[in-house]
Amino acid sequence: MSINKDQVKGRVEEAKGSIKEATGRVVGDATLEAKGNIQKNLGKVQAKVGDIKQDLKDSAK
Repeated sequence: MSINKDQVKGRVEEAKGSIKEATGRVVGDATLEAKGNIQKNLGKVQAKVGDIKQDLKDSAK
């Protein structure tokens, strides 16, 4: 099983969003926390799209 760019980019965005969300929570910045949450969830979606693409590619073999 290999990894495609959507999986990598999605997981990177998910990690950046988690950091941003935690930072917002620590410093009491609700806007930063919300932006981090959105970024994290978009990263999860992108990673899931990559997972599905990879599953389809693997099942086609």
